[in-house]
Amino acid sequence: MPDRSFLDWPFFGVEQRDAAQSFERWAAERLPTALGSDEDAERDVRGSVRRLVGALGEAGLLHHAAPDGEGPSGGLDVRTLCLARETLARASGLADFAFAMQGLGSAPISLYGTAAQKRRYLPRVSAGAAVAAFALSEAEAGSDVAAMTTSARPCPGGFRLDGSKTWISNAGVADFYVVFARSGEGGGTKGISAFIVDADSPGLDIGRNIDIIAPHPLGTLGFENCRVSADQLLGEPGGGFKIAMATLDIFRSTVGAAALGFARRALDEAVARALTRRLFGQALAELQLIQAKIADMALAVDAAALLVYRAAWSKDCRGGRISREASMAKLYATEEAQRIIDEAVQIFGGLGVVRGMAVERLYREIRALRIYEGASEVQKLIIAGQVLQAARAGAAGDSRR
Repeated sequence: MPDRSFLDWPFFGVEQRDAAQSFERWAAERLPTALGSDEDAERDVRGSVRRLVGALGEAGLLHHAAPDGEGPSGGLDVRTLCLARETLARASGLADFAFAMQGLGSAPISLYGTAAQKRRYLPRVSAGAAVAAFALSEAEAGSDVAAMTTSARPCPGGFRLDGSKTWISNAGVADFYVVFARSGEGGGTKGISAFIVDADSPGLDIGRNIDIIAPHPLGTLGFENCRVSADQLLGEPGGGFKIAMATLDIFRSTVGAAALGFARRALDEAVARALTRRLFGQALAELQLIQAKIADMALAVDAAALLVYRAAWSKDCRGGRISREASMAKLYATEEAQRIIDEAVQIFGGLGVVRGMAVERLYREIRALRIYEGASEVQKLIIAGQVLQAARAGAAGDSRR
């Protein structure tokens, strides 16, 4: 039985606890049918994501990822998103992916969409009838968004998009993409706009699939004279960077939550193995070296959970930007999850690297989380920047007194 005592922490209310139980029940009762075997899921990863999105929508759980866009943060409750991702990741990395990308791909619409845009897209995402995607990264513009070269030029009735995107989750699966392109209102990040591009738009080409160590639908997009109407512009012209950062400010904490789910599963697997595997005439759990590993793993899990849910609570209850809190949560949770899973593999010994074992799957799943939505090195820069900015502001205040 996984540890759920953290749900009693004061970060959560009845609404979040009820949602966590709903996801727990779905993962236990519906996920095995929707996912099939791990082998089947990896052979047909795009079909699996479609089925998972449909099953999550049918169960009413995607409402948490694509609310109606009203209220603070577009109606998104970050604590619920984090609890959902932790729960799903503990059960299946692909189920977590299917849920999370529905949120990431539609959150810009929840946050900045017009009433007509929200009516057109959000109900279908919530029902699992449409798959969403977020298209920001380029070959030379991942962490450095200002280096983006995909262009959006005005044309009669709207805009013409030209360029390419890569590392796009749900490429070839999504029914629409929120695409960021340079529209020229200013230099650097000031001249980027966001557009909703339907998958069947002329001039949009689904490029090559990208195979990664933990199979997920990932690929490239090409735009050549891709026309989008003026009403597909999301937010204000030149406001794309703000939209992207506001979206990541919400979902960065949830990446930490997914890592936390992986880490909890690894700890559970390691403890079960240590209690049942015998070595030198005694259970592994009796060896002090194993006990030390388990203690370090349990400590890191709780510390990561505190950082993740502090960030989520801060966004939900205080509002505003949480760049420092979200970056700390993602950095610590993903880095420590990598270490925890590695220790779990070590406790399993040779079985830990056998394909199909839970800890082997987790070992492949965790690695990408230290890179996407801001690599660990970028998170350190953000954290340091926030600390230094606060120190400079404090020093300036002292000098005026």
